[in-house]
Amino acid sequence: MENDKFQYTNRIDLSLLKISADKIRAELKKIIVGQEEAIDLILTAILADGHLLLEGVPGVAKTVLAKLIAKCISAPFSRIQFTPDLMPSDVIGSSIYNEKTTNFEFRRGPIFSNIVLIDEINRAPAKTQSALFEVMAERQITVDSQTYFFPRPFTIIATQNPVEQEGTYRLPEAQLDRFLFKIEIDYPKLEEEINILKNHNQIESENETDLVQAVISAEDIINFQNLVKKVHVEDSIINYIAKVVTSTRNNANLYLGASPRASISILNTCKAYAALQGKDFVTPDDVKYLAPSVLKHRIILTPEREMEGLTPTLVIKQIIDGIEIPR
Repeated sequence: MENDKFQYTNRIDLSLLKISADKIRAELKKIIVGQEEAIDLILTAILADGHLLLEGVPGVAKTVLAKLIAKCISAPFSRIQFTPDLMPSDVIGSSIYNEKTTNFEFRRGPIFSNIVLIDEINRAPAKTQSALFEVMAERQITVDSQTYFFPRPFTIIATQNPVEQEGTYRLPEAQLDRFLFKIEIDYPKLEEEINILKNHNQIESENETDLVQAVISAEDIINFQNLVKKVHVEDSIINYIAKVVTSTRNNANLYLGASPRASISILNTCKAYAALQGKDFVTPDDVKYLAPSVLKHRIILTPEREMEGLTPTLVIKQIIDGIEIPR
């Protein structure tokens, strides 16, 4: 009975959100083996109303994971395959002359959707990448002085091969800063690879994605995004986030630190991640866990440290370890 006195009750009801997230995980497990951390980060990004970048060598199921996530959500979905000859108009659309009305009419491109998969985003040159800047930051497109707004939810899930791969372009820093997370998809472990082969051997359907069903609606996503905003954050946590981000700007190992957008991103993702865990408050552990995924693509090492083999993730860990945890 004494333990009941100390039982914590959430100030906001997160039960439906948690049930829906569990349903999505269950659907994904029909196809995806492992990748629990990546799945949680993807769900966090969607709840935080942000975009995410999946990076990994070809064949580690980046595209499949993105497609399955989209299939779990009953909302319009489109896929854009980025190639070196792709033009901005192929992404956002263009104005076409209508002979009947003698007017130019804007025909929307595939970017106009709720969930957008951009496959191999770093295959296209900078001119095409620049077409995404406005839509990723402001959820709108301006063409011929006319602004077109995007409906909620709107999430871009982009995949890319490591920049060392042939035929890839390094994404501009301004574009990388618009991605909430950069999630690295690694090779599966031996046990996971065995399970992947067993699953593939047992699946009789020609299209394995047919096994996954939509379990959540676009309206549910919007409601959950609004709910996440109500998650409580103490001032001490806000100060902690600010110290972590500002420390990247005066670190001797870094040529470029993180922007204030990174601070906001950490705050928003921590609230979404806490809600996924069934909590209505953010803890320092949430910040420590999510900060590397938010910051590692936003900072640039000095050439000397890069040649020495230092990584952004290691620098971020050193920064976090050097800041006192709020009590």
